[in-house]
Amino acid sequence: MKFQSINPYNGEKIEEYAALTKEELNQKLSDSASAFKDWRNQSLSHRTALLKKAGEILRNNVDDYAKTITLEMGKPISESKSEIQKCAWVCDYYAENAAEFLADEVVETEASKSFVRHDPLGTVFAVMPWNFPFWQVFRFAAPTLTAGNTGLLKHASNVFGCAQIIEDVFTEAGYPKGVFQSIVVDHDVTEHIISHETVTAITLTGSERAGSTVAQIAGKHLKKSLLELGGSNSFIVLEDADLKLAVQTAVKARMLNSGQSCIAAKRFIIHESVYDEFVSEFIEEVSKLKTGDPILETTEVGPLARKDLADELQKQVNTSVQQGAELLLGGNQDNCFHEPTVLGGVTRDMAAFKEETFGPLAAMIKVKSVEEAFELSEESQFGLGVSLFTKDTAKAQDYAAKVSDGALFINELVKSDPRLPFGGTKKSGFGRELAKDGMMEFINRKVVYIK
Repeated sequence: MKFQSINPYNGEKIEEYAALTKEELNQKLSDSASAFKDWRNQSLSHRTALLKKAGEILRNNVDDYAKTITLEMGKPISESKSEIQKCAWVCDYYAENAAEFLADEVVETEASKSFVRHDPLGTVFAVMPWNFPFWQVFRFAAPTLTAGNTGLLKHASNVFGCAQIIEDVFTEAGYPKGVFQSIVVDHDVTEHIISHETVTAITLTGSERAGSTVAQIAGKHLKKSLLELGGSNSFIVLEDADLKLAVQTAVKARMLNSGQSCIAAKRFIIHESVYDEFVSEFIEEVSKLKTGDPILETTEVGPLARKDLADELQKQVNTSVQQGAELLLGGNQDNCFHEPTVLGGVTRDMAAFKEETFGPLAAMIKVKSVEEAFELSEESQFGLGVSLFTKDTAKAQDYAAKVSDGALFINELVKSDPRLPFGGTKKSGFGRELAKDGMMEFINRKVVYIK
């Protein structure tokens, strides 16, 4: 089997990749197991030094690595560069904080000494998506490898070029053979990999369907899994909000990465007293966004990563309009490109409200009260994060109890930050990445009791 990397902007083939044979795959698994035996015993200072070096390599090659992201999945080049810089940041963060996170935790008991130590689990199998092809991998790899585990990456088939570069970064930084490997395989070998004795845990960032499948296989084989899945984040604007700030943030929160983000704001829940003004100003700002070739620095909205993704978004737009939504801006598709689109008068029974929309589509929802805003916000099968805009930040903190999602961002868009745990609830998955939580996910918290 061969996989082709296709530029979504012009349809040109970038590269072709041959799938590993069963023998080659088994060798990769064997290499990972062998590497773990030595890697786990390397000093933490050595592992953090290599991670620091990986961050330096990323910063030294921002332009080249960003170009590969843009060519393979269509992200505007300025955002691709920011993604590489963020990966370097997460490398620095864990290089600087791993010693504190992994330190023994002394617990006072009747023993002469009792403590919890933190040991690595083994090989972690990572199934990663195309929308942030470097960041999703590094936010898993930086803490996981530094803790002493080895990593096996199955990336999305349209970004195998990015996957190879990531492996090269770790190799150039001095990581031993087998500690981090990218594998070119189809999804049909997933169970073989998960069931293999080498693999001790699985992390997946992707769709609800992919997460459900992997979680079932992991459960069948009694292996730990972490899932970061879809989202339909609400962006609540109360009547006392700073509208200029809310609009500026809303445009970024929806249109970043051409709308292809699990934590993008997708349902804009606006108090009726400011609804018309907010929607009008939002449309005005979105209309100013420059669309076109994502390789150009001036481009702010590029194509979606694949035509089937644009097709699905177009279907959701058309269905919502048929259900009564008002098309206020955009609404058209051209191959992989979908116009930035705004729908007004969206209600809870429409596709744009009920489904995750993965692209530049903003659904505007009018509410009469704070209570109704949070009621509609909670009416979702997903639970990644909520943005809330209000000048009364003291009261806003009290509203946190009304949010069942993994995060509440007040007067800011929902975003991932190496210093804060990241993850969701409901069908957005389980487990946490980043911060200390992310390092603890693939650790054996081992009790040592001395009498």
